[in-house]
Amino acid sequence: MLRPNGTRLEVWGDPVSHSRSPQLHSAAYRVLGLDWTYERRQVSEAAFAGEIAGLSPQWRGLSLTMPLKRAAFEASFWRDRRAELTGAVNTLVFVEDGPRGFNTDVGGLARALREEGVAAIDHARIVGAGATATSAVVALGELGATRIEVVARRVAAVAPLAELGAAIGVDVVGVSFDDAQHTRVPVTIATLPGDAPVADAAADALAAQGGLLMDAVYGHWPTALANAWARRGNPAASGLGMLLHQALLQVRIFVAGDADAPLPSEAAVLAAMRLAVVGD
Repeated sequence: MLRPNGTRLEVWGDPVSHSRSPQLHSAAYRVLGLDWTYERRQVSEAAFAGEIAGLSPQWRGLSLTMPLKRAAFEASFWRDRRAELTGAVNTLVFVEDGPRGFNTDVGGLARALREEGVAAIDHARIVGAGATATSAVVALGELGATRIEVVARRVAAVAPLAELGAAIGVDVVGVSFDDAQHTRVPVTIATLPGDAPVADAAADALAAQGGLLMDAVYGHWPTALANAWARRGNPAASGLGMLLHQALLQVRIFVAGDADAPLPSEAAVLAAMRLAVVGD
């Protein structure tokens, strides 16, 4: 059971000043008629355990961004399947027994891809092999992918993603940015930081065979890859859709404790959340 008197929520990270989660969540709770507060707090990985130990029963839950997703995973006494697969928790909800951990990045990415018309795929590409790529592998697996090409500066960094892929029945293959030829795919998910340099030749080679680009970045838009897609007139979407849909799943969790339980008037909630970020 959720804490019945828990009305406080925050997003924690380091840095966290850029987070749009307060706008998204506040818009949702206004539509739902809930007098809850949602703020942001800068919390380092070293300070996380002490901060969470000091929370009172007024706290309903937390959203977590980097670098706290692994620490939140360790702090959870129960985790959903997506969190267990990725080793990352971006949502904690407090119940009588302790924190329950969820990963809504996976579902948010899958929902954002569906919104862009990607309903089912058999192969795809991920650019970058960092933490976000882990959620991307699981999301693409949920959409039906059986083969994923991961483009990385160090092909050896793809090994953990290949192990994850094997666990969910997806063949994950690492390739180098230096490869001039890529197989054609219907969708490419970019997980690089927004300011990551990508040579024009490498970006153009990816754009030529990349299908729809779904970039995890929304603050440094357009990215080098988005510019390459634009040069070819190919479709590209920023990370705002991913942000929006993972936040909607968080709201479901904070309201009902279940990412799969639709909210009352969910269409109106989603519209208000979208307006809160698109109109920013």
